[in-house]
Amino acid sequence: MTNNFFIEVNCQQKKHHEERICGDVFYSQRLQDEERTIIVLSDGMGHGVKANVLATLTSTMALNFTIEHKDVNTIADIIMNTLPVCSVRKMSYSTFSIVDIDHNGETRILEYDNPQCLIMRGVDELEPEWQCIILNSKKNAGKEIKFCSFFPQKEDRIILWTDGITQSGMGSTDYPFGWDDEARSFVKRIIKNEPDISARKLSTKVINMAYLNDGYHPKDDASCVTIYFRSPRKLLICTGPPYEKENDSKLASVFESFEGKKAICGATTVDIIARELKRDVEDSLEFTDPELPPVSHMEGADLVTEGILTLSKVNTILETYNENSNLGKGPADELVKLILESDSIEFVVGTCVNVAHQDPNLPVELEIRRTVVKRIANILQNKYLKEVKLQFL
Repeated sequence: MTNNFFIEVNCQQKKHHEERICGDVFYSQRLQDEERTIIVLSDGMGHGVKANVLATLTSTMALNFTIEHKDVNTIADIIMNTLPVCSVRKMSYSTFSIVDIDHNGETRILEYDNPQCLIMRGVDELEPEWQCIILNSKKNAGKEIKFCSFFPQKEDRIILWTDGITQSGMGSTDYPFGWDDEARSFVKRIIKNEPDISARKLSTKVINMAYLNDGYHPKDDASCVTIYFRSPRKLLICTGPPYEKENDSKLASVFESFEGKKAICGATTVDIIARELKRDVEDSLEFTDPELPPVSHMEGADLVTEGILTLSKVNTILETYNENSNLGKGPADELVKLILESDSIEFVVGTCVNVAHQDPNLPVELEIRRTVVKRIANILQNKYLKEVKLQFL
């Protein structure tokens, strides 16, 4: 997250209807130390496993070389020289798009043979000056790389796609030459009608429309990536009593003053906050998850759950969660929903040890609170590209 906005990134994909694996590959990485976010989308030649191998090799190199600040000519040359040659077409081939975002400065886009990305500034298309770079190495002489850069503003979007999107519907009555320019118009209409649509919803609408264009039998792998620069959605999670009792009032103050959604994990924690803020806690008897105690309710809190058991299950869910996962209605599932809907998650962790958690009869995987929270924070940063802050009391 920059000082002004959060960068939401989402990719949705559909594989060729005869394949079991997608030949397009998407990678993204947030470099906390450098305050950079790098996004790579690659389309391997053909489809299926072979295409996926080419795209994976391309994406990995593109990501690593971009992290190392290599210039665009070097990145393109090394990738094209490294790719294996197709035994049928006698050529090495994999397209790629690279977006390198400096959180406090410029955004650079490098594209090779993918359909040109769409850049939106609010509801209008932004058209930066594209440069055409001609490679001059012996093996890749004459190949063209497109490059542009601009300084993003809040409500900007970048939409990347592979030709499975722009060529969807090709040969049909509606789109005899493919969706192409109509895809760009489709995105513009959606943003005009839903100016605050999330990256995930926009990517989903585009991929579903391409799927429909192909009669629900995609003739190629299709990927749509949306990058959305917007105001951050914030979540506070308070868990555990402070080590020093004098910090009880500080915990309550942090909770009360936080601007965003709020969750409390732990009976003792909610009792402290309720006492300090002079509020009532209402317990529920509805068991929505047989493994966990039911939720409670308190004014000002979006969710109140049990502590360490719930957080441990949240950690497990986040480790295995993907776009095809279905979340239930249990306390841990509800907390995961809040987390996934948020961009910036702040944990306030009390460090007073609960003697109940030292019972040797409790499950071995039941770890002390701060360890579980650190595990969750690591997953959120690396897998979900969330901004995470930890505060210990």
